[in-house]
Amino acid sequence: MGVKGLQYFMDRCCPEACVTVNLREMARQQQASTTAPHTSNPTLVVDGMACLRHWYSCKDWACGGQWREYLDILKRWVEAFTSAGIRLVFFFDGVVEEQKRQEWVKRRRRVNGVISKIFRHIKELGDQPGRELFCLPSGLATFTPFALRSLGQEVFCSVREADYEIASYARQHGSMGILGEDSDFIIYDSAPYLSVAKLRINSLTTVMYDRQRLCQTIGLAVTQLPLLACLLGNDVVSEEKMRDVRNNAMAAYRKNSPAPHYGAPQGQVVLAVSQLVSSLWSTEDEETELVPQSLNLSAPRRELLKKGVCLYTLPGQKRPELCEISSLPSAFEKYVSPEILKACREKHAAAEGFMVYTVLCVGVTECSNTLEDEEDTELVPQALVYKPCRQLIYGLLLLLGHDGRIVDPPAIREWFVFPGNPLKEPDIVHPLPVSLPCDQPSLDLLWFSTGPDVSALRLTAFLTIFGCPEFSELYGVIEDALLAALCLVTYLVLQGACLAWAPVKLLDERG
Repeated sequence: MGVKGLQYFMDRCCPEACVTVNLREMARQQQASTTAPHTSNPTLVVDGMACLRHWYSCKDWACGGQWREYLDILKRWVEAFTSAGIRLVFFFDGVVEEQKRQEWVKRRRRVNGVISKIFRHIKELGDQPGRELFCLPSGLATFTPFALRSLGQEVFCSVREADYEIASYARQHGSMGILGEDSDFIIYDSAPYLSVAKLRINSLTTVMYDRQRLCQTIGLAVTQLPLLACLLGNDVVSEEKMRDVRNNAMAAYRKNSPAPHYGAPQGQVVLAVSQLVSSLWSTEDEETELVPQSLNLSAPRRELLKKGVCLYTLPGQKRPELCEISSLPSAFEKYVSPEILKACREKHAAAEGFMVYTVLCVGVTECSNTLEDEEDTELVPQALVYKPCRQLIYGLLLLLGHDGRIVDPPAIREWFVFPGNPLKEPDIVHPLPVSLPCDQPSLDLLWFSTGPDVSALRLTAFLTIFGCPEFSELYGVIEDALLAALCLVTYLVLQGACLAWAPVKLLDERG
């Protein structure tokens, strides 16, 4: 998420809310204030997605592949905090909620424009551009949680909006702060919001955005910040939806303040809307409402605002009935057992899996931008290359044990970014059955059972998905990593020789 213009306002127009802090000293103070014996080290909750660009400082980023170098960077970063007695808890985005889908699409299209410029630069000048035209290597957000887990860190993958889970965890566990780069963290009434963009890792200093000082400056209570955020615009309530409200607020602000203290337009907008929000709660009855009746809006826009405000209400806080969160039924609960759904949710939340939760429980999966040249029509986009593989994975998850008796076959909605896809709607993809050389086992058997026969069946299912079941003889003979790479190359060859030979040709041209 992110509140339009609020980060700019705090950085440029509200210096009193930007406090330079030393994280080592913050941790020491929190430790000293804790009277309970045997308490764990002070905890810093880290928004992993916001850190990726700061972590990935490898030089040759356009080609990617510097896994060991990247792992060393993560190791040094983690050690800087642990040596100061700070416990880190990482969160990564695990789902894209449907109400955020359009904003997700807008961002993906914007990144597509950056990728086009990157390839144009490479083809014209023969080298990669500087950091001003930078795009994270494909798959970095997927693999980084596994890297952090390998370093012994506690990692979570969200089952709803990640910002919400981060703020909720930090509040419930009394964390010393939230390290991120998202102005929503100052709207949540949770732990202090600390800037990863201004972090100096050697000295462990950064800027803390002080929620109380911001409220004093703009004349609002902390409980009024969610409505301010929605009127300014965020991922749920788009900037355009409340433009007329902001325009009216600006007109009133300029009329009442002929010489505004903050000259920048962004600063004036935040102050104007804050002044409007402050004027809305005039009676005791209205203080209990999410959106006061005095804000003259149509019913649909009022409901949209209420929905946006609710997203900032954390567990344990005063929660109107409208904000009660009901658990939705899983998308494919009639195809899999409750035990499978429970297990895949737990593994997803613990960052021990990938894609399975969103497929089984949400019925949707997505793939963000990859570095693909939209002008190169000879290479098939990776989303299409791996589509047959995904269909077999869906079949493994949804069709096992049904023996073709499914009357209403399931379909997965895919939001995959690739050249030529306008992202106006998801692709509807149907699972394909996996042909195993035995009676069709159940997914429960493959997931929960143990023993050499089940292990062999799992290996056969894996190899079948990549079209190379004969490689089972290589298992245990060669390294697992080498076997995985061999399966991948074999799959690419089976999908089309030009795909497999393209990187070989590139290496040959480089000499």
